[in-house]
Amino acid sequence: MPFSDHLLDTAEDCWDAQKRHPFVRELADGSLDEAAFRTWLEQDYRYLLDYARTFGVLGAKADDEGTMAHCFDVARSIVEEELDLHRSFAADFGLTEADLAAVEKSPTCVAYTNFLLRTARERPLAVGAAAIYPCGQGYLDVAEHMAELAGGDVDSAVGAGDVDHRYAPFIEKYTSDEFRDAVAWMRELVDRCAEDAPGLRDEMEAAFRRSARLEHAFWEMAYASESWPVDEAVGGADEAATEVA
Repeated sequence: MPFSDHLLDTAEDCWDAQKRHPFVRELADGSLDEAAFRTWLEQDYRYLLDYARTFGVLGAKADDEGTMAHCFDVARSIVEEELDLHRSFAADFGLTEADLAAVEKSPTCVAYTNFLLRTARERPLAVGAAAIYPCGQGYLDVAEHMAELAGGDVDSAVGAGDVDHRYAPFIEKYTSDEFRDAVAWMRELVDRCAEDAPGLRDEMEAAFRRSARLEHAFWEMAYASESWPVDEAVGGADEAATEVA
């Protein structure tokens, strides 16, 4: 069994919980409250900027030119292409790119991005590869589930081709051929790392499991419009102290 499949087996409960989450089910049928979706939009924008940085760090750690170049290209595509989806949805809410960049990260977003960046910087490439994998594979699997719930065709050229509501671009993006290819490369990287460094498999599994749990927590954060329990008196001070520099 490929190690990537083993990781998915160990986190089956996290995957099932994501697919059952009301955010996922309500986005699928178009009934998701705008406030919840706006929270996801703002927080995921901030998350993806650090996700791109994580790929940059992993690229710098890669021993071979192919992995290095691909990691750097993924970082570029996240900033230049994937975030276009967020910018498009933001325009519907009257938000600018500057508005998104100025959003304070929620506690869950801080926890997730700190974990990814710290793992990428402090641990070997193999562990970092396992930590980033749940985001890609999770979004593909969840978006396919959304398409099925919505009655869409996940095998169509555009992914969820038959889904027709305001959130359809989300499902289309994360079931697209381009996104499937990106996830396939992540799987290959995880499998290659596990084969090259078998002594790190336990740590890879632990990192994968932590990110999988944080993926589920991210849906809950958005659905509950999570915020800090105490307002920041001096703008950014606490976040600057808690986030990874």
